[in-house]
Amino acid sequence: MAGEIKKEKKTSLKGYLTGLTKEELIGQIIELNKKYKDVKTYYDFFLNPDSSKKADKVKTTILHCFYPERGYKLRLKDARKAVNDFKKLSPNEASLMDVMLYYVECGVNFTNDFGDINEPFYNSVASMFRQAGTLYKKMGKDKSFHDRAAKIMNDTSGIGWGFHDELADIYYNYFE
Repeated sequence: MAGEIKKEKKTSLKGYLTGLTKEELIGQIIELNKKYKDVKTYYDFFLNPDSSKKADKVKTTILHCFYPERGYKLRLKDARKAVNDFKKLSPNEASLMDVMLYYVECGVNFTNDFGDINEPFYNSVASMFRQAGTLYKKMGKDKSFHDRAAKIMNDTSGIGWGFHDELADIYYNYFE
């Protein structure tokens, strides 16, 4: 039923958009670009698709979510959102892999710096590592990412909650 509603809305939108002139359509896109940050981000990237430059900005955001400049407040949800928003831009696979592994590296470093966190934290980091492993296989197993994945796994030895075991399992299933 939900799929039917989505299809109906998509059909309605398509009908509306096809009824617009080229100038009206351009005007609406420009207006959306002004009003909504996500639309602006999408078109900025679409017009200047520099994946590595955008990846560097996303990595800075991730770093500040784990290690804020002031105070102490882990913002794991925001870090994960930064990765997912980057993924939606359809960057090249190497840049996406770099960002995903960076998220995992920050999670591992955070745990090693501050001690055991909690299960949802470890699940999030492990899930991102698994996603990176899936992408790694799809990309054809780039050696530079293999070495980073091995370091991530090795850096988790001694971390509780079965975290090391899970990352080792992911490593051997995807990266080896």
